[in-house]
Amino acid sequence: MKLQIKLIKSPIACLQVHKDTVAALGLRKVGQVVVHEDNPCVRGQIFRVKHMLDVKEIND
Repeated sequence: MKLQIKLIKSPIACLQVHKDTVAALGLRKVGQVVVHEDNPCVRGQIFRVKHMLDVKEIND
């Protein structure tokens, strides 16, 4: 299973650790969508910045 992750809120006014987490997920602009494998590391990153993301599960 994979996760489709969309950035819906700008990280400009957020903590530096949140900015770094969004960048580590590969997101740069609001509205950008990336697809990652579903694993505990990615789930932890998503949990940290869940207020800025829209996440959907997609099947291969």
